[in-house]
Amino acid sequence: MLRKQLVALLPRLRRFARNLTGDTDSADDLVQATCERSLARFSQFHDGTRFDSWLYRMIYTQWIDRMRRRQRQSARDESLRNLQDITGEGVSSPRRMVSFMDVKKALGHLSEDSRAAIVLVAVEGYTYAEAATVLGVPAGTVASRVARARGILAERFRDDHPRRLRVHKVAGRRLK
Repeated sequence: MLRKQLVALLPRLRRFARNLTGDTDSADDLVQATCERSLARFSQFHDGTRFDSWLYRMIYTQWIDRMRRRQRQSARDESLRNLQDITGEGVSSPRRMVSFMDVKKALGHLSEDSRAAIVLVAVEGYTYAEAATVLGVPAGTVASRVARARGILAERFRDDHPRRLRVHKVAGRRLK
């Protein structure tokens, strides 16, 4: 039963890990380590806890540990520049490519904490309380990180694409 649940969650775990690491290979390593750890530590799983939240928390803590190690080794984290598609789907048209590139660039300007919060809430569909459990912070902290991330993303899109957000007047009417 546990293995079936774990296998069913793999696409979501990979998407979350890709958004954290910014690199498919690193994300796959992180998911593999999480699967191994979850199987080895299943006795630590508490009834009443969501299995997917438990796994997301493992991915997040392992990623934080890796980031801390990497920061000690290097001042730059190059893997964040290679952020993958946050939807988990491929880029199939030039219009989607522009949108994907815009999102990729904007997410790169977020802190790790804000990026993790916005991905859990906006992409994975978690509530603030559920995301708070995964991230190990109060729900209010998640709410402020998400709000801050949304503000930064909105500002980035305003700066990068002024024509999209500018209101135009045509024959006395306002058009977006």
